[in-house]
Amino acid sequence: MIDLNKYTVKIDYPCNWEYKIIIHHEQTIEDIMQEVLERRKHNIQPSNKSTKGRFKSYTLEMLVHNENDRKELYKLLTDHKHIKMVL
Repeated sequence: MIDLNKYTVKIDYPCNWEYKIIIHHEQTIEDIMQEVLERRKHNIQPSNKSTKGRFKSYTLEMLVHNENDRKELYKLLTDHKHIKMVL
């Protein structure tokens, strides 16, 4: 088995980064993005709906300036009360 902890991925910043976001169906992605990202430029595209229609997923693409920025955005997204999951 390969121990992936021995390897690090080199990311050249700034770069465009994609997050997959899953939200509850009754929430609007525009309101969530306004709360989390405020005026930061981003692109959001619908991705999928769950079989029973309880969840919706979106692909969020935006410019990240460094690793701290990327991780902070991930934390802001995962901490939002209406976001079920971030990948």
